[in-house]
Amino acid sequence: MNEPIQPGAEQVLAQARDLRWKISGNLHERLLEGIYTEASRLAERAVSRPDSPPRFDLDRTIDRLVTSRIWGFPIMLLLFTLIFWITISGANIPSGWIAHLLLDKLHPLLKNLAANSILPVWIQGLLVDGMYLSTAWVVSVMLPPMAIFFPLFTLLEDFGYLPRVAFNLDRVFKRTGAHGRQALSMMMGFGCNAAGVIATRIIDSPRERLIAIITNNFALCNGRWPTQILLATLFVGALVPAELAGLISALTVVGVALLGVLLTFLVNWFLSRTWLKGEVSTFSLELPPYRPPRILQTIYTSVIDRTIFVLWRAVVFALPAGAVIWLAANIDIGGLSVAEHLIDILNPIGLFLGLNGVILVAYIVAIPANEIVIPTILMLTVLLTGINSVGSGAGVMFELESNQATLGVLQAGGWTLLTAVNMMLFSLIHNPCSTTLFTIFKETGSKKWTILSAALPLAMGFIVTFLVAHLWRLIAAIT
Repeated sequence: MNEPIQPGAEQVLAQARDLRWKISGNLHERLLEGIYTEASRLAERAVSRPDSPPRFDLDRTIDRLVTSRIWGFPIMLLLFTLIFWITISGANIPSGWIAHLLLDKLHPLLKNLAANSILPVWIQGLLVDGMYLSTAWVVSVMLPPMAIFFPLFTLLEDFGYLPRVAFNLDRVFKRTGAHGRQALSMMMGFGCNAAGVIATRIIDSPRERLIAIITNNFALCNGRWPTQILLATLFVGALVPAELAGLISALTVVGVALLGVLLTFLVNWFLSRTWLKGEVSTFSLELPPYRPPRILQTIYTSVIDRTIFVLWRAVVFALPAGAVIWLAANIDIGGLSVAEHLIDILNPIGLFLGLNGVILVAYIVAIPANEIVIPTILMLTVLLTGINSVGSGAGVMFELESNQATLGVLQAGGWTLLTAVNMMLFSLIHNPCSTTLFTIFKETGSKKWTILSAALPLAMGFIVTFLVAHLWRLIAAIT
């Protein structure tokens, strides 16, 4: 039964009848001409004829290069190496400015204000030396790299290159039981693992998305790059002549990052054959045309949607972490601080793994942000060894401007080349920071998968450092 025509629809139909007699008589001819013209244009672009040379197409020419089996991967590595170099090098200057403002200027000012207030001394230390200082470290180290990396990454996406990356890596990921789009979330993880976890939303299959979430930890985030660079420079670069030190240090860091990619493939393979067994979903990818990036819109979107969002979560977790670190270093039990008791307990385990108790305690109390691991290690080492004229007191995190001074503090704490190598490996593999874990819980809504995301890499970190330490000592004993 036909539905009655509504009054508004009757008016539209009446207007259409009136307009029909007012248009020119060649409307149909013009309409058909337009259709055939568009069809001809599409055919000229898409069809190749054997008796005529193919018409030049810029998109197709670029695609032949960037998706080539020969040139696709070198171009991809070169491009992302360039982005990482711009991020790391470019972030040093604004990081220095922010650190100078927050640590050198504002921190003493806040200490003076607190000293002239009625607050008890221990609350002054807890608020200013603990909570404020840890947050200032996180902001100064984390904000500049994110503000550079995320816009650059989004520009590549806007240009149309990232879908080609997924296309190139699809075969490798598929062989490990994962989805090709995981390549994009992994790349995003190199900026921040929390953002990388959010980026897995582009994967439709719940099983493959879970695999991508759990393994995103193995992409070195910007909070771990400074640790890798510092230790590679102090311990590995020092093994070769000075003119080669920079190159060897850089290659060492790149090697650690590539090891993380290899671990991603291995864990993908393991998960897809155990707890997350299943068939790889079909990956239909329509490569978009290349287009000029919308720079201003990209910067605005990256800063609002990613940088500020992730930074805020990190700050929320850094505040209580600073309080815990300060309290652990300042509450005494039986003449020793809580931190020193923990170091004594964990030191045998740490030495067994080729690390030490200070490193393990630093990773426990600094779980909210990887950015404060090195300042915490330096503070705890000075607290434990009693080195004079270094640092600003118990619970006050610091970094030294001179690499030699930093090396001196670490060597006073018993560091060797094995300690540095295993610290780099543990920094790559260990559990995600609390910001990332909270993001995993929000994205999966599951305590089980969140716990697995923390426990699996932590266990792998212990196993890898254990094997390296014992192999290292075995070779040293033989030679």
